[in-house]
Amino acid sequence: MSKLRAALLDDNKEQLLLNQQILENYGLVTVVSSCTSSESFLAEVKNSQPEILFLDLNLGDSYMTGMEVAFELKLPVLFVSSNTAQYIKEIEKLNRDYDLCVGHITKPFTEEEFLKTTQRFLKEVEMFRKEEFIHLDFGASKRNKIAITTIVYLSTDKNNGAESNNKQIHFTNRKPENLIDFSFSKMEEKGLLKSHFITIHKSFRVNSNHIKAYHKTTESIEVEVFNAHGKLESRHLQVSENYQPLVRQSKK
Repeated sequence: MSKLRAALLDDNKEQLLLNQQILENYGLVTVVSSCTSSESFLAEVKNSQPEILFLDLNLGDSYMTGMEVAFELKLPVLFVSSNTAQYIKEIEKLNRDYDLCVGHITKPFTEEEFLKTTQRFLKEVEMFRKEEFIHLDFGASKRNKIAITTIVYLSTDKNNGAESNNKQIHFTNRKPENLIDFSFSKMEEKGLLKSHFITIHKSFRVNSNHIKAYHKTTESIEVEVFNAHGKLESRHLQVSENYQPLVRQSKK
């Protein structure tokens, strides 16, 4: 089994190096980013694409706190900080609202304590990572096995002359497909839970984990999908007025 790709953020250089050494010496993860500044950290992870995070909470720079970074990236996270008690409500919200694996360890700690906490955290992450699949009918192609994490959004298909109950489904790794006689009201019965797929407009249901940005000036969200030509492209979806508060909250 390949090691998870980890990104580390701590404004204490000595602590950052120590954490990285423990993780690498015991072969627990592959460290792909290691930063003392939240601004440089966010710039790095765009390219390093970590799967899990190790974050300090209070950072020396004024750009972002570790908690704000966690809400921005929405990845499994182990908080490594001296003041985790102050952030318990935010930690609970991150775990509850985004269905993420979230852990914490309070400084100061011994190497053994950090090792055991990390090992337990990684076991939980592996349990969370077990892929969930559903079966969907695409026109004449029946019972297609689809990983839920690859679904970006569903939309009505009126532009293509389809009946009102037909939908289009858009993915991270394949061209869009047509869902025949598929009702938004029956999504949960299919396994597409409301905790993951939010309503932004009467015509759109979006996987909140795939929202790249919320643009206040245009009241739209940005997602990335495979287009009909088999290439990834950014797409902006309009957020109707009734759902704007919900979407803004999901991006905090």
